[in-house]
Amino acid sequence: MLGILRGAGATRSLALRILLLGALVGFGIAPVAAETVRNLVSVGGVRSNQLVGYGLVVGLNGTGDQATQVPYTTQSLLNMFQRLGINLPPSVATNLQPKDVAAVIVTAHLPPFAQPGQTINVTVSAVGNASSLAGGTLLMTPLKGADGQTYAVAQGNIIVSGFGASANGNSTQVNVTTAGTIPNGANVERAVASGFDQPGPLQLQLHTPSFTTAARIADVINQRLGYGVAQAVNAGVVQVQAPADPNARVNFLSIIENLSVDPEAPIAKVVVDARSGTVVLGQNVTLGACAVAHGNLSVTISQKYLVSQPNPLGAGQTAVVPDTNVKVKQPQAKLLMFEPGVTLEAVVRALNAVGASPSDLIAILQAMKAAGALHAQLEVI
Repeated sequence: MLGILRGAGATRSLALRILLLGALVGFGIAPVAAETVRNLVSVGGVRSNQLVGYGLVVGLNGTGDQATQVPYTTQSLLNMFQRLGINLPPSVATNLQPKDVAAVIVTAHLPPFAQPGQTINVTVSAVGNASSLAGGTLLMTPLKGADGQTYAVAQGNIIVSGFGASANGNSTQVNVTTAGTIPNGANVERAVASGFDQPGPLQLQLHTPSFTTAARIADVINQRLGYGVAQAVNAGVVQVQAPADPNARVNFLSIIENLSVDPEAPIAKVVVDARSGTVVLGQNVTLGACAVAHGNLSVTISQKYLVSQPNPLGAGQTAVVPDTNVKVKQPQAKLLMFEPGVTLEAVVRALNAVGASPSDLIAILQAMKAAGALHAQLEVI
């Protein structure tokens, strides 16, 4: 089969944009190393929970929200004053325009088994037109879950990794200055019930569903703890009969998560990010017999203007005449031959040899897949 592709062409090196997976043993198919069960599965019901809250950041050096454009910042500040027993006259409250206050959204992840009194990290992000949160302090902010209940309370000084400066209409900025973090900035106030605490069987959920891996995990558990303890329900779930006593339940899972399993080799896959031009080739990618011709077609159009002067004794007029020059250049295409079963090493070397850019590589891989020569899943993200 012959696929002829003509791409836009680029001067960037393909080697700088290709990420190679599984290249520990040359570029061939490396054997899959044994993994512990803990790296392959997660326990059903043991998960983190997202928290969110609305708060105020004070102490900014004139980089806060503009009250005329973000009225909810001033409204929130007045509501906080009232809760603290400060009642401003209506004339003062109406004209209040603080520049050192910013409205923010605070987010956090409540880890599984978190108990009241423990601390968690929080992220603070501006929701108004504040230019920077550097140097600010987050006031006490309740963090709520999807059920509307408060599970943590955040407060503290914000750490911003970005930096910005401006003078005389010129400005410069490094990273983002309107978002920051507060390490251990929230105290957990309420624990979340976990499915692990309920008596009955537990489900081990595979990170990458695989019938082979699920069957091997069940076999390893049964060999260690007795036949019938584990059962592969489907490609993504292995069910185990766990003891009801909490202490015995913990010891039971401690034994399971340290067992070694040989997972199934990953499927051959090519992942293409068309926006950035990044291409990821899996270690098991092979090709069937095919030939690829790669060449570039460039069209250059240049135009200049000439002044046409009439005969001095004639009746003509001076005119500007455009002179257009069109050049078409098409380098000779380079034909690549691939034998059946060609591995990743040969593919990368051949495409590097012809100077294919990431955009050209994407077109080549798509054409190979359409022709049935690419023995891998092609995923475009």
